[in-house]
Amino acid sequence: MAILVLGGAGYIGSHTVLELLEAGRDVVVADNLETGFRAAIPDGVRFYEGSICDRQFLNELFENEKIDGVVHFAANSQVGESMKNPLKYYQNNLYGTMILMESMVKYKINKIVFSSTAAVYGEPESIPVEECARTEPTNCYGETKLSVEKMLRWVSEAHGLHFVVLRYFNACGAHPSGRIGEAHYPETHLIPLVMQVANGQRESISVFGNDYPTPDGTCIRDYVHVCDLAQAHILALEWIESDKGNEIFNLGNGIGFSVMEVIDEIRRVTGHPIPAVLHHRRRGDPARLVASGVKAKDELAWEPKYEDLHTIIETAWQWHKSHPRGYGNR
Repeated sequence: MAILVLGGAGYIGSHTVLELLEAGRDVVVADNLETGFRAAIPDGVRFYEGSICDRQFLNELFENEKIDGVVHFAANSQVGESMKNPLKYYQNNLYGTMILMESMVKYKINKIVFSSTAAVYGEPESIPVEECARTEPTNCYGETKLSVEKMLRWVSEAHGLHFVVLRYFNACGAHPSGRIGEAHYPETHLIPLVMQVANGQRESISVFGNDYPTPDGTCIRDYVHVCDLAQAHILALEWIESDKGNEIFNLGNGIGFSVMEVIDEIRRVTGHPIPAVLHHRRRGDPARLVASGVKAKDELAWEPKYEDLHTIIETAWQWHKSHPRGYGNR
């Protein structure tokens, strides 16, 4: 029986595929390649190109493969875009997952690990953020992820679905082998954008707002290495397979770094001055998002290996320095 990784050609999905293979799992990948890359999928892995919004595609996949569980990364995930084009996010993230649920129920596949986000919390009332914190998203992306979480709960009640929701904070870094890493077109994430400056691909980095209620006025985020995130998905599958019940876990290091702290660390690692240009705040950006990872560490036995910012930045730079154009032409 295989594990189906939806969105397995994307950034976090491709790293999870490698971790699953190293754990001895049989893996099937499905991706519409809108933001993923065929080159990120290891040779020999069975790959299906298609969308979770396509009921026929999913049904044919489940007819062809013996799927035991699903790891679901297939979502649009840009906060800024979600505010400008919310219907796109409801179409793919929410409607697409509804179609997925219908197919899973039809084919009696009752295990799923769902890739959620810290964006479900909105502007937290206290830091670090625990799983029981109020969920009031400040952007459409977070709203669609929270809606899917609620959908999973009701599908579980009606059809016996077993699920784990992983709410992770800012994914970053790259696989230590240098084989795969972060690549988005267009790029919107802070660390790869700053590294584009170090690679000579842009003149400066934009800083959106320096008047937040933080020590240096810039947003603070919890950065968690992509390989640590991937490992958590394997532990989540094992949790479900052990019949421990449906659960929600935050994935974060519990340490926050500001935008300017990240830029300064990249300056140190790359040796590049990296000019920063100040702009107005973006809609939907909370001032602080830092996780409490205690529950995942205590109950899921998750042990992050990359907990300091310097090491995270070094793995990212190793990838970006050797792959300045990411995976090249699509």
